[in-house]
Amino acid sequence: MPNIKSAIKRVKTADKRRAQNISVKSALRTSIRNFEAKLEAGDVEVAKAALTDAIKKLDKAANKGLIHKNAASRQKSRLAKKLNGLSA
Repeated sequence: MPNIKSAIKRVKTADKRRAQNISVKSALRTSIRNFEAKLEAGDVEVAKAALTDAIKKLDKAANKGLIHKNAASRQKSRLAKKLNGLSA
């Protein structure tokens, strides 16, 4: 445990940020899972809405630096490809 006041504050802020990052990443994974579940069910319209939500969360995570922007782009592309494969 740090003794210096600024170091104590750094530890506190790092813990807060870590908790927030975990929450955002968890919500991201959940939205992707929801999309894939709706895709498995075969409902295209509901899957499109779920894809929009997943893309929004991917973009947000990339902007915050939680995931790399190219990783977000790759995941969005793969999800869209899955949806297009179902609707075609």
